[in-house]
Amino acid sequence: MAVFAVWSAMAASLGWACGSMLAHRPLQRVGVFEFTRIQLLTSSAILCVICTVLGYWQSVDWSQWPVYVMSIFVSVIVGNLAMMECLRRAGPRQTELLLSLKTPIVAVLAFAFLGETLSFAEVMGIAIALFGICLAILFGSSESEEKSAWESGGLLLAVLLGFVAAGSQGVGFLILKPLLLAGTEPLAASAVRITGAAFVVALVGLMPLSTVRASAQMSWMLLFRVVLPGFIGYGVSVSLLLYAYTYYDAAVASVLGSLSPVFILPLLWWRTGNMPAPLAWGGAALSLGGTAVILL
Repeated sequence: MAVFAVWSAMAASLGWACGSMLAHRPLQRVGVFEFTRIQLLTSSAILCVICTVLGYWQSVDWSQWPVYVMSIFVSVIVGNLAMMECLRRAGPRQTELLLSLKTPIVAVLAFAFLGETLSFAEVMGIAIALFGICLAILFGSSESEEKSAWESGGLLLAVLLGFVAAGSQGVGFLILKPLLLAGTEPLAASAVRITGAAFVVALVGLMPLSTVRASAQMSWMLLFRVVLPGFIGYGVSVSLLLYAYTYYDAAVASVLGSLSPVFILPLLWWRTGNMPAPLAWGGAALSLGGTAVILL
């Protein structure tokens, strides 16, 4: 199962890299709240149908609803709204850099509350992979792109939003691990989280506030461009990462689920036609080397 967990976490990273690239432009057009609301509503509907067809609801222990409520509020609502706003202000590359902070946060919390300990090789592998991730992000695009992205949203606010998103997402995943170990199907746990968040966000959307209104006229094509990265992120990648959390140490699963900046390099190259700097590819190689150290 360890091999399955590793591949699940890495597939989640690939999904988030693709989703981040697909989401950047429609997010700027629609606005953070409306973008999040549409994604949550559509992704929850799809996940509920899948869990019903596969019979996964039987695995859910509904007496543990306070845990789900906490995960929904901390991870899905606070974490994702902060991430979307950070993405809008700083762009996909800088957002991924800040989100990589969740790995050390998860490692500390997993040790403190779940008693998970890491071997020396795993710690070294995590450190190597994180260093490679940072290199891949920092040198993944041109200096002018980096400068304009930071200046457009403000460095301090972007860092704060990224830190809030990283901490919230890490905590939201980690508190579900005891339920997953007790037999809850990860896909069902993901469906509960997303459905609860969709309900809350839908209620907030009924309020007469300008901040919850779409900033662009919705078309069928724009709707598709909003829904697709949402399902890739909420429906596919989150479920895959929960599988990894179930069968592997949380810190290891977290770092393997943070390889999006490595996978995003060839996507950026394909989209822009500009090959990333050699140091970016070196960072990608270090990340894969750190992953190998963890596994071996």
